[in-house]
Amino acid sequence: MTTKDISDSQMVEKAQGARRPFAVLIAGPTASGKTALAINLAQKLGAVILNGDSMQIYRELNVLTARPSPAELAQADHRLFGHISGNEPYNVMRWLEEISGELREAVAAQRPVVIVGGTGLYFKAALEGISLMPDIDAEVRAYWRRFAQQAEEGALHAALASRDAQMATRLHAEDTQRLVRALEVYDSTGKSLSYWQQERSTPILRPGDVCKLVLMPERRILHDRIHQRFDMMMQNGALEEAVALAGRDYGADMPVMKAIGVPQLVAASNGEISLEAAIEKCKTETRRYAKRQSTFFRGQLSDWPLVDPLQADALRETSERICQGFMQ
Repeated sequence: MTTKDISDSQMVEKAQGARRPFAVLIAGPTASGKTALAINLAQKLGAVILNGDSMQIYRELNVLTARPSPAELAQADHRLFGHISGNEPYNVMRWLEEISGELREAVAAQRPVVIVGGTGLYFKAALEGISLMPDIDAEVRAYWRRFAQQAEEGALHAALASRDAQMATRLHAEDTQRLVRALEVYDSTGKSLSYWQQERSTPILRPGDVCKLVLMPERRILHDRIHQRFDMMMQNGALEEAVALAGRDYGADMPVMKAIGVPQLVAASNGEISLEAAIEKCKTETRRYAKRQSTFFRGQLSDWPLVDPLQADALRETSERICQGFMQ
């Protein structure tokens, strides 16, 4: 993919003229109330809601990813939710391609968009661009993974040093995963991983295009919401969803198979652990995931306003401010 393929910000700017906001970006940890706010704003603005969550793309995971329900989907125009099979490769570059297409369509229709999700990398990529990493030859990847499993200590680092001395000086001899990555990139492209890390896509949204916010509930309350939501998931068929997914015989390394709830509930269905233990593991993993998300948002999206979704006055004022920005 080239940077031109996903560069739409000039088109957006030309269409807007006065550079009014074009998109609302709503980030936040899982169970923070993003869906409800997105629908509220979409209804007020006549906007289309675009998915910014890396797990809600999978059609097999409806309950376990807390994808918008049929009733919620009916309240606003939703795009890019549940449209990918779990056995398809998907990454941030593909998301950028799809979002770019939706942005073109929205501009043509003179409609704003609301991008909502918990995947901070997607938001950063849309606003800042991302390294244009190359496709890796499958045989090259398989070779270096076998080599890493069989090689003597230091052999992997020595192999990289003989090909790409620059990357070898940056990587520790015991960092197997990154060494393999550097080797497979070099052998597939003939260029150093450092070269590809400097090649970046053009941002598809500019600061003047967007209103942005992070929903950040108080931690204890967020944990309570996580627990309550997972109990509801169980009532709505989470166990059956996980078992059905396991029956599709997708590769264990596919992201869909690692979604919180899938391995734990499948283990319970196989009698490896009790259902009660599986549910507790799911809740624990979800809390940990929410913590990682919150850490990312505070560190990587540090200039985004933080809003407590449970503070009604603050949330209402934020919604009004966003709507006024679009109407100026």
